[in-house]
Amino acid sequence: MGDYLKLSGGVPSDINANITSAGASDAGKMVKLDATGKLDATVMPTGLAPEARTMQASEALAAGDIVNFWNSGGPRMRKADATSGGKEAHGFVLSAVASGASGTVYPEENVLTGLSGLTPGGRQFLATTAGARSETPPATTGNAVQIVGVALSATELLFRPETPITLA
Repeated sequence: MGDYLKLSGGVPSDINANITSAGASDAGKMVKLDATGKLDATVMPTGLAPEARTMQASEALAAGDIVNFWNSGGPRMRKADATSGGKEAHGFVLSAVASGASGTVYPEENVLTGLSGLTPGGRQFLATTAGARSETPPATTGNAVQIVGVALSATELLFRPETPITLA
């Protein structure tokens, strides 16, 4: 029967519309906001959705982890880590990914959400705790100091990783 609109006293009360799009098969259908009050990236025109890739995780990743891209029989992602050079930040995940599973990774110029305690405008550094970020740069010899972005709010980080410098 297609899309419909329920009326309650002449006011729309429920719209049968899609939150996500499967592509051309959803042409002509209505779109509605998701549970967060935002449009899903799958309904956005090309060039307006966040840059994202699907990649296999070589270890379990938690939502919000900052990740490093590396080669292990193909492209993989793992937790980025500032304890030494070679595991610099390249992207982040918004959802948990099991070891060996594929997940969505967001590279630079995307917004990492769901954080807490950030100082708006404050620089964020890759932490020595794998997958984490900190407002304090690492300071031990051998650590990699890498700015990973700037806090947009107490809960959001504009992810813009810079070239890391290893402390001597």
